[in-house]
Amino acid sequence: MTKKYQTISFIQPSRNNLKYLKWSYESIRKNLGYAHEICIADDASTDGTAEWVLAQMKRDKNLKIHINKGPERLGHTILYDTLINDYATNDVVMIYHADMYACPRLDEEVLKHIEPGVVVSGTRIEPPLHPDGPEKILKDFGIEPEEFDELGLMEFLNHEVMNQYGTGITTEGIFAPWAILKSDWDYIGGHDPIFAPQSKEDSDIFNRFHLANFKFKQTWGGFVYHMTCRGSRFKDGAMRNPAGQVFMKGRESSEWLRQNLKSTREFIRKWGHMVKHDKMMKPIVPPKYDVAFVAYNCTKEMLNELEPWCSKIYLDLGDSDNIHAYTQVEQPKTSTDLGEKIKLYGNSKISELHDVCVEFDCNQLNAENFQHLVNLSQIIEDSGEVGVSQLDIFKVYISKLDTYENELIRL
Repeated sequence: MTKKYQTISFIQPSRNNLKYLKWSYESIRKNLGYAHEICIADDASTDGTAEWVLAQMKRDKNLKIHINKGPERLGHTILYDTLINDYATNDVVMIYHADMYACPRLDEEVLKHIEPGVVVSGTRIEPPLHPDGPEKILKDFGIEPEEFDELGLMEFLNHEVMNQYGTGITTEGIFAPWAILKSDWDYIGGHDPIFAPQSKEDSDIFNRFHLANFKFKQTWGGFVYHMTCRGSRFKDGAMRNPAGQVFMKGRESSEWLRQNLKSTREFIRKWGHMVKHDKMMKPIVPPKYDVAFVAYNCTKEMLNELEPWCSKIYLDLGDSDNIHAYTQVEQPKTSTDLGEKIKLYGNSKISELHDVCVEFDCNQLNAENFQHLVNLSQIIEDSGEVGVSQLDIFKVYISKLDTYENELIRL
């Protein structure tokens, strides 16, 4: 019987990662052939990425490039979507990092499982640069392309991995590399640009897949070797110590830390909770409630901590200077209209304006009881009921238990 889907469009943004990109490209062509389409976005690189891809395109008709000339980077949140929407021509598209080596039969395994409403992930084999997890295999076959032990990887796949997993095992989870039908991608609407240039865009779209009732399949018959976050996150890369163990040099780059904080706050504003998933990386999506805070004696610093965790926050007239100072700093970092979100409560009875209203005195707020606000959606889901209750320092008014997370599925 002829398979319905024959080819994949690999989606690869890259920024100053030419060494890894070459290694990744060559693995796809060597192990998976030339029928698959590779769509690369050069994100204002200064290492010759665009020139190299353009040269390859003269002899590879299924290689495409989108060039962001810069000087500012766009980031993969935007460029994934540009490549899928404007360049990819196959029915199946695969989000694929520029530091991934495609192992033989990856394509066959993905295409075997892909169907409408199903997102298929390959399984990562990684050097021990990040913590272990049941959704991947930690095994060191090199941390740089020039030291990559390809023969060792092939022997490992053909013996240990084959003996343990065979080709029929699947688990339920999602992580790059992941593939989806372009029609399903179009239904969801792609990545949310509020997370540009990077960080949390994947967790956001995974939540939306889950709420849209898409199924997640991770195949343990299709593998990549992943050199792990060799882009802007770890500016100094990785190295070996004298004993041969590998580790990341230095800290995460200041650029990545700033952007990750911004995107984390945007994720909380949108979903009302932190990123959550089970041990196999399947998303966990708590309910999204309409929650208002009425915060007495709120400082600018406290407003910074509280604001992302609610639909609206109401402060006393005496706090108007704090609102202005906070908004000046934070508004450029968020798509949320803070002028609409942060209000003075005046004589209004806020508990009648929102489904859930939480009143408290910021003078009594500390790191321990703040966790009640962080976990509020789960607390309400587990034990909330219409009426008035006391939760530690918080007076909680609930008039309705309607939830709104399904409104976030499509852009």
